[in-house]
Amino acid sequence: MAGPVIDTDAGRVRGTRSGRLGVWRSIPYAAAPTGDLRFRAPQPVVPWTGVREATEFGAACPQDRRLLRLGPRTVQRADEDCLSLNVTAPLDAGPPRPVLVFIHGGAYVFGSSATPVYDGRPLAERGDAVIVTINYRLGVFGYLDPSGYSSPDRPLETNLGLRDQIAALEWVRSNIAAFGGDPDAVTIFGESAGGSAVTALMAAPGARGLFHRAIAQSPAVDLVLTSEQSRYFGRGLVELLGADPDDAEAARRALTESDQWELFRAGRRLGGRANRATPGLMPFGPVVDGLALPAHPLDAARAGHTHPVPLVIGTNRDEGTLFPKALDALPQTPERIDRLFARTEPEAQDRILAAYPGYPDADAAIALGADFTLWAPTVEFSAAHAARAPTFAYRFDYAPPVLHWLGLGATHASELLAVFGYGDSAAGRLLTLPGGRGGLAAVTADIQDRWLGFARTGRPGPDWPHYSAERRITRIFDTVPATAHDPHRVRRLAWAGYRGYRDWRPAA
Repeated sequence: MAGPVIDTDAGRVRGTRSGRLGVWRSIPYAAAPTGDLRFRAPQPVVPWTGVREATEFGAACPQDRRLLRLGPRTVQRADEDCLSLNVTAPLDAGPPRPVLVFIHGGAYVFGSSATPVYDGRPLAERGDAVIVTINYRLGVFGYLDPSGYSSPDRPLETNLGLRDQIAALEWVRSNIAAFGGDPDAVTIFGESAGGSAVTALMAAPGARGLFHRAIAQSPAVDLVLTSEQSRYFGRGLVELLGADPDDAEAARRALTESDQWELFRAGRRLGGRANRATPGLMPFGPVVDGLALPAHPLDAARAGHTHPVPLVIGTNRDEGTLFPKALDALPQTPERIDRLFARTEPEAQDRILAAYPGYPDADAAIALGADFTLWAPTVEFSAAHAARAPTFAYRFDYAPPVLHWLGLGATHASELLAVFGYGDSAAGRLLTLPGGRGGLAAVTADIQDRWLGFARTGRPGPDWPHYSAERRITRIFDTVPATAHDPHRVRRLAWAGYRGYRDWRPAA
């Protein structure tokens, strides 16, 4: 049976059938950001004639190929030409359906919408909803500020990953009705860097009106750079490319003419250098440039300038346990933690360390580094945005036995198994073979129904109270759901007022 064909504003696309669902993969939402479009804001897609096959995943942004495995023998291709999205939608007729647009994580340097756990079919099936997953530019290509090396005939722009996400949302507004989606009921959701992207979009003027609700899962809200910080890292990248950062023409040539893999390797070395020198401050992230992002999302939330959309936001109970084992990027050792406070606010160190009994034991240090990066800024953003629009806070506590045996617990990204219904996949069943299948199924049903209900109504259930700076009611996702009032209050008070790297200025 031929796959379903849909008319988009750039041309016709043919997908595949999966039961009652249609699946379209790698639909371009912007022109290829290559050649003269490298380091430029996303440009419109060049229309095509005929029917474009949208049945296979295209390329991810250049990154470590080991992170792009889609199966035992399948590795996704990586290339600068990566600005595409995937749509999963019910094929039967009906009223316009809510749309959920997912932004993948990966510290803004890796990840892909093709990652198997992000399969939108279980969520679309359960909720009679349209699921969109997007790619965007990463690392050097999407989160470097090269604008200081612009020339009149070769402008270089910043916040490209953020602008890509906005371009994808503009595509959704223009095209999703053809897939049965409601362009007036769009929910953005993302995890880790994708959750951070959600909070950045809430402060980005260009995203206003393009989404109507937001879900931020384990966001690193503070993973935002000042223009001065980003240009400092940009100079470092130019040096790693072998050019003089004080020679604008040579630097511009290095940035625009280097092979994409030369750029990627230089960015990877820059990330390692930054992790040693400024623990917790990564060189790639949204930039407060006064244009695409006029203010840090935390500052925008405190000032009441975030978009007034309902928000679900939260973290996992054991966020930090994954990083020492899989992604050594956080300040989670006493040496890095000492350097962190020395670079930011030395006077806050004793106050904050006292909130972690047992420090400098490894468990306390791991928890502190994760709280610095993920939990404390999330709590701050939640309370600030709650004065602007309905906000619902959560903590994800469930972990199947195998994650406990591995010493991970409810670690970073583990809630994705429930959100996307991964437990019903072959890999998910293997994960719960030692036990926990029923628990994961129960938590999956709960969180999916909450997310889908929120996408439909702006409320994740009548029994989930609003969060506020006064009440701080937090829903706990576990086999036995619960609510908590101001969890980890001592830690919250210790971190209160801490600004991290927001005021750090690189040495001249």
